[in-house]
Amino acid sequence: MAAKQDIRLAADIGGTFTDIVLEIPGRRHSCKVLTTTSAPELGVLEGIDIVLAEAKLDPGEVDVFIHGTTLATNALIERKGAKTAFITTEGFRDVLETGYEKRFDHYDLMIDRPAPLVPRTRRYTLSERLAANGDVLVPLDESAIPALVEQLHADQVSAIAIGFLHAYAHDAHEKRVRDLLAPHFGDDVTICLSSEVTPEIREYERFSTTCANAYVRPLMAGYLMRLRDELSRRGLKAPLFLMMSGGGLTTLETAARFPIRLVESGPAGGAILASTIARQLGLDEVLSFDMGGTTAKICLLSDGEPERARKFEIARAYRDMKGSGLPVRIPVIEMVEIGAGGGSIARVDRLGRITVGPDSAGSTPGPVCYGRGGTEPAVTDANVALGKIDPAYFAGGKMALDEEGAKAALQKAIGDPLKLDGIWPAAGVTEIVEENMANAARVHAIERGKDIGACTMIAFGGAAPLHACPLAEKLGVERIIVPSGAGVGSAIGFLQAPIAYEITRSAALNLASFDAAKANALLKAMERDARRVVEPAVGKEKLRVIRIADFRYVGQGHEIRVALPDGPLKATDGPKLRQAFEKLYKVLYGLIIPNMEIEAVTWSVTVSSTPPKVKRAGKPRAATAPKPRKQRQVYDQALGRTVAMPVYWRFDMKPGSRIKGPAIIAENETSTLVGARFQAHLDSLGYIVLEKVKGGR
Repeated sequence: MAAKQDIRLAADIGGTFTDIVLEIPGRRHSCKVLTTTSAPELGVLEGIDIVLAEAKLDPGEVDVFIHGTTLATNALIERKGAKTAFITTEGFRDVLETGYEKRFDHYDLMIDRPAPLVPRTRRYTLSERLAANGDVLVPLDESAIPALVEQLHADQVSAIAIGFLHAYAHDAHEKRVRDLLAPHFGDDVTICLSSEVTPEIREYERFSTTCANAYVRPLMAGYLMRLRDELSRRGLKAPLFLMMSGGGLTTLETAARFPIRLVESGPAGGAILASTIARQLGLDEVLSFDMGGTTAKICLLSDGEPERARKFEIARAYRDMKGSGLPVRIPVIEMVEIGAGGGSIARVDRLGRITVGPDSAGSTPGPVCYGRGGTEPAVTDANVALGKIDPAYFAGGKMALDEEGAKAALQKAIGDPLKLDGIWPAAGVTEIVEENMANAARVHAIERGKDIGACTMIAFGGAAPLHACPLAEKLGVERIIVPSGAGVGSAIGFLQAPIAYEITRSAALNLASFDAAKANALLKAMERDARRVVEPAVGKEKLRVIRIADFRYVGQGHEIRVALPDGPLKATDGPKLRQAFEKLYKVLYGLIIPNMEIEAVTWSVTVSSTPPKVKRAGKPRAATAPKPRKQRQVYDQALGRTVAMPVYWRFDMKPGSRIKGPAIIAENETSTLVGARFQAHLDSLGYIVLEKVKGGR
């Protein structure tokens, strides 16, 4: 992102831990601190103090600070955002309620879905109507504004979302209503327009995204400004950038205006890290596995690039059930996320089955072994009981764990109901959580026509290296990479992300009569708007532009993203675009529809700084294996029993040194379990490479 920056700082707020990384030329300092849920900035500031003290640096020496946070996501899930009103076209008051007008589960008679963020009592309509081509069908009734203002004041709203029909293409009425309302509310009430937040077709998703943005904007803007002011007070006045869900960085001002783009910012950092590693190692197909304290994230990458999407669901009422959450249309890295983290709670259900998650113990009270008042066992408790985590050296020895408390809680919640004892309650928990992750990964790969067994797994996050080998065996994956700093992988990914911004517009163009002039005018305007966001942050640095269009067969309801060629489009590009679309269509669906017309529906332009060149891995010379620091009794899933495993310190290993499983490779922020059917070596970049032993079953 910025080779001229010398000292860079990153902070990733997760559901359980806040990860801090400080990079100085030639060295890296990092730490994990428990997330301070009630005031997230306190955990960030605590972590920054720790790494700066360790590096013996003053805050003023930091050149850039990059931040990612789950605060917006949590506010939406927990319904702790601003009191919001929604203003829309007369007759469309209930779009947020009716949604897609279909059931996401046809066989559940008691189906439940998240209620809209804005209840019906705070959804208002105005008489107005623009056609798709911009013609005024019904003039805006400005005489209704005074009564609307009075009602909004009576409701004591803090945020207003405005979404009119066809405003994605023609925003005059939305802007006029904002101009009429703003003088009556000033800075006390935030106003969001759908034409600015999500200028795309499909009014339900556009309205839902606009309401979500308005709902979290007061909270996020307040948090970001408090954090900026506190950092400045401490002398840290470096530029502050925010990680976005699409994998790029943006300025504080843009993030405060469109905070909905910050959801899933942490997992996006992990995908960027995996992308960098894939390019360093020349990997074609990659399975990124990020398991933290609250969730596990699975992402597929091809040729070093993660898959991207334009839609995401928040607060699903049913785990892993598409359609059961609140849709938001934002640029996002495509991944599957499930409630399978170190803090995911284990219990026995009414059918006598062990279940894990999706709810998490978080940082407060946390798993039982944290000794902070938790009573329900979690995955971390199971790993402690199985010997996979050293209770005396958790989080670099800064946090002692209660091993006996973990075992007792597992016995009470799992062992007693199922008549299991010893290691088996804990073993059952890890088996279930790993099978949950394996199943999610299989489905994710199948939906995208990918052979998951052909992938190399890149495992990071505080919990992933412990579960990587068993998960790889379930998926048929034979090679695993555990990068340096794996425990704080997403924060490291922040430091590798480009400054970028994506602009999206909906405009239908048929390839049979491709209007290149119209497409070029649209793309040029979008690039100009994106440059206005990016250029102030990067100065004179050369920028790259990526252009994509969403195509579909005419009459279909879903599109496929197709990369557009560089430079101005020509009328003769129509057949080439058709060929590119049908190639992707056949990969996904196994067929094409001959002689069917194809249309572009939505256009996307991303302007970004140039990614840094990666250091390619070399072939290290063979080196002597280090001596283990100690031995520990650890349960190995492949063997089905507890064995005495040697425990190696990661930083005792040299490039080229090899270790046979079963073994543990420990470091400050995580530990890597080398399964009995795997062997490990350190490559030239300092990454642990786990490879399945040939013939191992």
